[in-house]
Amino acid sequence: MKGTFRSLRNFNYRVWASGAIVSNIGTWMQRTAQDWLVLTELTRHNATSVGIVMSLQFGPQMLLLPLTGYAADHFDRRKLLFATQAAMGTCALGLGILTVTGLVQLWHVYVFAGLLGCVTAFDSPARQTFVSDLVGEDDLSNAVGLNSTSFNAARMIGPAVAGLLIASVGTGWVFLINGLSFVAVLGSLRMLRLNELHLKPRAVRSRGSFMEGFKYVWTRPDLKAALLMLFLIGTFGLNFPIFISTMSVTAFHAGASEYGVLSSTMAIGSVTGALLAARRAKPRMALLLGAASVFGVGCTVASLMPTSVLFGIALMVIGVSTQTFTTSTNSLVQLTTDPVMRGRVIAILLAIALGGTPLGAPVVGWVADRFGPRWALGVGAASGFAAAVVGLLYLVKYRQFRVYMDGRRLRYSVDDPRQGPAYVSAAIALQNAVLSEAEEDSSSGV
Repeated sequence: MKGTFRSLRNFNYRVWASGAIVSNIGTWMQRTAQDWLVLTELTRHNATSVGIVMSLQFGPQMLLLPLTGYAADHFDRRKLLFATQAAMGTCALGLGILTVTGLVQLWHVYVFAGLLGCVTAFDSPARQTFVSDLVGEDDLSNAVGLNSTSFNAARMIGPAVAGLLIASVGTGWVFLINGLSFVAVLGSLRMLRLNELHLKPRAVRSRGSFMEGFKYVWTRPDLKAALLMLFLIGTFGLNFPIFISTMSVTAFHAGASEYGVLSSTMAIGSVTGALLAARRAKPRMALLLGAASVFGVGCTVASLMPTSVLFGIALMVIGVSTQTFTTSTNSLVQLTTDPVMRGRVIAILLAIALGGTPLGAPVVGWVADRFGPRWALGVGAASGFAAAVVGLLYLVKYRQFRVYMDGRRLRYSVDDPRQGPAYVSAAIALQNAVLSEAEEDSSSGV
């Protein structure tokens, strides 16, 4: 396990990670309290309303895509994170004050979810790509995995704490505590040693720079396959606030404390998956295929569980597969993308992962209301199996995926992507684009 935590040898990463874990715990506390507020206090167990909140919170990832990736590639990411983190803390405090004073209404939650979504749209690509500024290329995959570990360790702690606080002092105080938790991450940004940052040349500002990200992805079959898999699971599978809250309330008739515990139980699996991802130097497409398949199986099993205890065990399996898939996708995209394009490509990734929620969450919420939460989990299972099919088709077409028997053991093999025609075509296309741009700059006297 020594290599699992190698990024922590870096001072800047240690400081950043320390502030991030505190803020992440507060964020998960707020998410739990917000879902509970909407589901049980502002509506009569209306899962569609929870889906609308999720849509407003994640929709701006897609709508603001032309601006967010540009900002991550062209602006000082540290200063950008100062602004976004402070704004997110302010949103939490505002919603907390309304809730504590008893003035909160459903439309207030909608407004703050939308505001938070707009800020998060700028924060997420900057925060994801800022990791490479902290640790450099060699430890990037490890740092991405540890970031996910931190996020999901907070996911294990935050919902349980939120459940206890909701039951004892109410949801409003959870929002206020989250607002204060942003002081930790702002302090960590202030403490960074600027001379030790691994800064890369920023992208040249030019017309059409937004479309360059899409053109780059279009020349890469591996990126297209990974992002399509992420779209399927992100849109219809990563709707756990709906899955867990509706199963808790309608299937198991549980209270706030039990709901928080179930959310934390899933995080145990997520932490395990993140740690396993941190140990891998370079994620492969075959790993995404396996994780998507396990996700589909896990959602299927969870939908059939008769008790909350067995449901919680199934959630652990889902947590491992979810985190393995999302973390490995993030690492694969970052490690195989040119540094000057990384911010825009990561913005596309986040827009797909989170921007698909406005499409899927209301659908999943409607299914939960109309047919029950178990059928909603079935939708999640279908997304995992569909993503697995996409990964399999990519491996068969571009990587000569083969399954064979070695004695009595079933094995598989794939070719090196650097030897395949898809990789060569993408490399030639990228090289031609660079040469073309260089010729244009030379002719214009730049």
